[in-house]
Amino acid sequence: MAARIDHLVTSGTFALDGGEWDVDNNVWIVGDDTEAVVIDAAHDAAAIEAALGGRTLRAIICTHAHNDHIDAAPALAEATGAPILLHPDDLPLWNRTHPDRAPDAELADGQELEIAGTRLTVLHTPGHAPGAVCLHAPGLGTVFTGDTLFQGGPGATGRSFSHFPTIIDSIRDRLLTLPPETTVRTGHGDPTTIGAEAPQLEDWINRGH
Repeated sequence: MAARIDHLVTSGTFALDGGEWDVDNNVWIVGDDTEAVVIDAAHDAAAIEAALGGRTLRAIICTHAHNDHIDAAPALAEATGAPILLHPDDLPLWNRTHPDRAPDAELADGQELEIAGTRLTVLHTPGHAPGAVCLHAPGLGTVFTGDTLFQGGPGATGRSFSHFPTIIDSIRDRLLTLPPETTVRTGHGDPTTIGAEAPQLEDWINRGH
């Protein structure tokens, strides 16, 4: 059976630099009827486990370590036995939320993860966070961008550990090179496509931002 993408929205709080904001997060589940991976275990481990519907969870993949994307990861890992995967450059952020529970394995640029016969390629895309990654699934015609790219532009870079020129470089070098019809499934909000976002992004790049 071919892999499919299931979508869950969970709600909670994003906290950084002394501020707190109410947020809705996209949780993406990629797999078939027997096994799956979760991309960003946000806020509600019980709801995510219920959405798995008894499937074997092979991994909990973190696009980055802002608390709203990882706060439910340890509880989900404990409930399912699945390992938590994170790029090591985001360990300082991870440790702010989970100082007593380290991730189980590292993500690396170019690494390939396979689930239900579908390949997910890790693209290191720093800028929103130092260890931010996107996951390209060419067989599904999609890329999971976390908070690197949204409908309407790049992720926020106004807080600690973020850098606007870096996120623009990441988007230019790692995402705009993907086929324009590639669906962009984001960490918050509605999906878009690479082609829909390219004109505005290329304008920013050409202006030197």
